[in-house]
Amino acid sequence: MADRMNPHWVLARMPPEGWPVDADFAWREAPAPSPGPGQMLTRTIYLSLDPYQWGRRRRGVEAPGEVCHGRTVSQVVESRLQGFVPGDFLFNTNGWQTYGLTGEGISTFGYMFPRKLDPSLAPISSAVGVMGMLGLTAYAGLYVQCAPRAGETVVISAASGGVGQVAGQLAKLRGCRVVGIAGRAEKCAYVKEALGFDECVSHLDPGFADRLRTACPEGVDVYFENVGGRVFETVLGLFNSGARITLCGLASQYGAMGEDIVQSWKAAGDKTFSERNMKVYPLFVGDYVASHQDQFLAEMAGWLQDGRIRYREDIHEGLETAPRAFQSMLSGGTFGKTLVQVSPDPTRQA
Repeated sequence: MADRMNPHWVLARMPPEGWPVDADFAWREAPAPSPGPGQMLTRTIYLSLDPYQWGRRRRGVEAPGEVCHGRTVSQVVESRLQGFVPGDFLFNTNGWQTYGLTGEGISTFGYMFPRKLDPSLAPISSAVGVMGMLGLTAYAGLYVQCAPRAGETVVISAASGGVGQVAGQLAKLRGCRVVGIAGRAEKCAYVKEALGFDECVSHLDPGFADRLRTACPEGVDVYFENVGGRVFETVLGLFNSGARITLCGLASQYGAMGEDIVQSWKAAGDKTFSERNMKVYPLFVGDYVASHQDQFLAEMAGWLQDGRIRYREDIHEGLETAPRAFQSMLSGGTFGKTLVQVSPDPTRQA
């Protein structure tokens, strides 16, 4: 419909410098597009905010004036795509906008979109969290790549974040000793008391290195890397021979200027990796969609329903809050999986 307006955020400049600031984003409004053959118009309900989005912008994958990329939970408004009707709920990639097109000719960032959602299996917001790419990221990195064995010590950085909270609980399901690394005291308490980690150490603690060593008396066998920087350097001296690392993210380094942060991370660890016969697995979740997504979704739905996996969401209301929520997430100010609720969720009771 011509009178349906589509508020959205675009990247305002290139290259963005350092950490994101308000000037990196520009608010725009335009008429919502109409779906062509093989397409559908969907209304965004939840927008996922994730650290990788800033790295993506810093690398120039997005150009100024383009709608900012983001995975979303949406509802079909108009459909010209067989198998989808108005009212269906989807996991797709509308990005930072109220309405978006899905289907033929629409970029999906390399993933198999759209995926229809069943609200009876799990809250639809979880499709961009524990039941989505976030959960599959934890599953692929921990189970598929590192394959922890019962009794091993697994350390999870950013343990209260969206990926970290899932990865640590998966390790507990394997019978591992799980040590989380988080920031504020309330985050550490949540990780240990609500999620069931054996220990959680604050990287803000002046005695962080000593406390982490005490929490890992038999060394570290598996490390789920989300942060990099000082946290990684502290874990580095605790690795056992044959330890495994999944390199998921380097959130503390995404504001670094003029350097290859992955190469710098590897350079810091290469000597230890070699001496201790370690394996390091770079993690790109898109590599595991075709091979593991169906199994993951079936298993995760069961774990959620029987209470063996718990999760926390940090939901910000209104699309206009996206830039500030994004900045807060990257600086550690959010708690759990960071979402923006763009429009009402018909499945959620008031």
